[in-house]
Amino acid sequence: MECEYFPEYIPWLKEQIKKYQLNYILFGNHHFHTDEKFPYFGHHTDNRDMLDLYEEKALSKGWRAVCNCLAHPDLFMRSYPKFDHHCATLSRHICRTAARLNIPLEYNIGYVAYNEEHGLNTYPCPNFWHIAANEGCTAIIGMDAHNNNDLEVPIYYERALQELKELKIKTTDTLKMMY
Repeated sequence: MECEYFPEYIPWLKEQIKKYQLNYILFGNHHFHTDEKFPYFGHHTDNRDMLDLYEEKALSKGWRAVCNCLAHPDLFMRSYPKFDHHCATLSRHICRTAARLNIPLEYNIGYVAYNEEHGLNTYPCPNFWHIAANEGCTAIIGMDAHNNNDLEVPIYYERALQELKELKIKTTDTLKMMY
């Protein structure tokens, strides 16, 4: 299950995790603090301030107590105009932290078809993943389940395997169970 880290909801989330025996919890990092007051990083990370908020949230310690993977860590590239030195710095910080703490990063292929249809290159972001490989990160291939038909098209998964192999990045197909 992919979720947000909103501190005021963590007691409730922990209850749900135990109640439903959820073992795989991915941190989504879609909003800073709350979706009620802050814009979605995937649509509004178009300036340095939003990049800084994205980085601050991604590096915060709180989500690590309930999540065992960082989903689409390159989500900010959905709306940031160009991968620049600020993006590279943010990416290095996220990747170094993930490698040091042995937290897998999700290589999310759920947006690949959309990117191809619209001539975009958002996520997975090649520049981010070059940094992840250089920093010694571990990748796990994932996909948002917004449309289950995407799961029936193996070409994107197979392509992701090949791209990660070419990057020589460590990969896993399992996550550490939370409970």
